[in-house]
Amino acid sequence: MDPAGLMNAPLPGVRAPVPAPVPPVRSDVPGRNDGRAVRPGRVGPGTGRPGPEDGRPGRGRRAARRSPRRRRIRRTAIVLVTVLLSGSLGSYVWADTQLNREVDLSKIADRMPEGKGTNYLIVGSDSRVGLSERARKDLHTGGSADAGRRTDSMILLHTGAHGTTMVSLPRDSWVTIPPYIRPDTGKHYPAAKNKLNAAFSFGGPDLLVRTIERNTGVHVDHYTEIGFAGFVGIVDAIGGVPICLDHDVRDKKSGANLKKGCQTLDGRAALAFVRQRHQEAQGDLGRSQNQQKFLAALARKAADPDILLDPAKVYPTMSAGLGTLIVDEDTGLTNLTSLFKAMKGVTAGDGKRLNVPVSNLNLRTPKGSAVQWNEAKAKELFTELNDDRPVTVGEKG
Repeated sequence: MDPAGLMNAPLPGVRAPVPAPVPPVRSDVPGRNDGRAVRPGRVGPGTGRPGPEDGRPGRGRRAARRSPRRRRIRRTAIVLVTVLLSGSLGSYVWADTQLNREVDLSKIADRMPEGKGTNYLIVGSDSRVGLSERARKDLHTGGSADAGRRTDSMILLHTGAHGTTMVSLPRDSWVTIPPYIRPDTGKHYPAAKNKLNAAFSFGGPDLLVRTIERNTGVHVDHYTEIGFAGFVGIVDAIGGVPICLDHDVRDKKSGANLKKGCQTLDGRAALAFVRQRHQEAQGDLGRSQNQQKFLAALARKAADPDILLDPAKVYPTMSAGLGTLIVDEDTGLTNLTSLFKAMKGVTAGDGKRLNVPVSNLNLRTPKGSAVQWNEAKAKELFTELNDDRPVTVGEKG
C-alpha cells in the first residue's frame, strides 16, 4: 500500500477544483487585491473601483479571512476521509491474508447439488493450537496443542429469503458415514453407521461435509471452523459477551460456575458455558441450544458500533479470531461478514434457532449411546431449507 499515492489519488465524490480563468494575485503585493482571483466585473483594491477602503468597510477583510479558513477545513476533511479509507482498505487486505483457507470444497466427491439460499457449516473444534499448558489447565480443555482435532459443536446456518435458520447437529448424532480413505493411513473404508463427530475425526472437514450433505441433502456452500484459543481470544478482545441465564450453571468437567441472571462472560467463562452439557436435562441438545444462544449474542456484540469503530478493539478482535480460524477456499471477509450479520439477525427476531428433530436421545449402538434423528421431520426440515421455504419443522432452541 502506498500512503502517498492514496493521499494524492482523487476521492470518490470529491471533484477537483476548476482553475480560475485568471491566476490569483497575492495580497501581500502593494496595490493588488485580497488574495482572490480577479474576475471580470469584480471590485477590490487596486482595480480602480470602490473597495473596502473606499466606503464598504469590512467586506473584503471578512471574505479574506473566510476563504483561507474554508480551504483549511476542506483540506482537513479530505485528509481525514483519505486516512479512513486507506485504514479500512489496509485492515481488509491484512485480515483477508490471515484467513487459513485449507479446506477445498470443490475437490470433495459426491457433493449434493446446490439449493436455494446460502448454507454455512459452523464447526467449533477442540483444537488446542495457540494455548499454553497453563491455559489448557485454566480452561479445563485437557489434551495437548498437537492433539488431533475433534468437533465440539456443529451448526448448519441457512440464510435466504425468509431470514436465518440455525440448526444444531448434535455431535453424537447416529448417521451414515459415506465411503472414505483415511488420510493418515490411506486405508479405504466402506459406508457405515457411526456418530457424526467420528466423521471429523476420521477424515477431517472433507469427510464431515460429505457426511452432513449425505444425511441432510443440503449443499454446504461455506465452511468455518474455530478452535478454543480463537474463541476465547475473540470474546476477551471485545470485552466479554452479555448473556442471561434462567438457572445456575455448574459443571466440573468444563469448569462452568455461573449464577442465574444476566451477566457478561469473559473468554474463559464463555468457553466453559458452551462446552458444558452434563447438567443439561437434554444433554447434547441442551448444549446445542446454549451454543446457538451464545453465538448470536457474540455476533451482536462484535457488530456493535463501539467495537467496529474502535481500532484498539477491532485489530485485537480480528487477530484473536483469525489466528485459529479455518475456512474453505471460497470464503472471504465478505462471506464472514454476511455470516455474522445473519447470526446477529437471529437475536433481532429475523430467524430461528433449532435443533434437528430427534426421536431418541439415548439410542444404544455399538459405539455407545447416540442421538437418533426423527427421520420424517428431519427430512422435512432440511427440504424446507434446501428449497429456501419458511421453516415450519423443528424444536425451537
